[in-house]
Amino acid sequence: MNEEIDLGLGLLDHQLLDSEGRRCGNVDDLAIEGGAGENAAVVAIYTGPGAWRGRTRWIGRFAAWIGGGAVVRVPWDEVSEVQSHVRLKKPAADYGLGRGDDRVRRWIERLPGSDR
Repeated sequence: MNEEIDLGLGLLDHQLLDSEGRRCGNVDDLAIEGGAGENAAVVAIYTGPGAWRGRTRWIGRFAAWIGGGAVVRVPWDEVSEVQSHVRLKKPAADYGLGRGDDRVRRWIERLPGSDR
């Protein structure tokens, strides 16, 4: 993808969808490369509870601790589209995403109305 995107409005905190349409996290942080006088470019997306650590001070550190502290780095060339969501080229499992959802799914499915 070689288009200009407003990173604050068009990328950060957007939902990640894998190639099968499964929600698998949010864009929590970005890796950007480019030196002084060069064009900056996004090279990777960071997602997972560990990525929250630096964003919101003690609340982020607490959330990272509760969530296990993992950070997943998804290379930018694995992004197929950016709209109101960010779609990835492969299934979530190929990136190591969605494991938290898998752990709590058995309890969530027991809640009334969870099938909606």
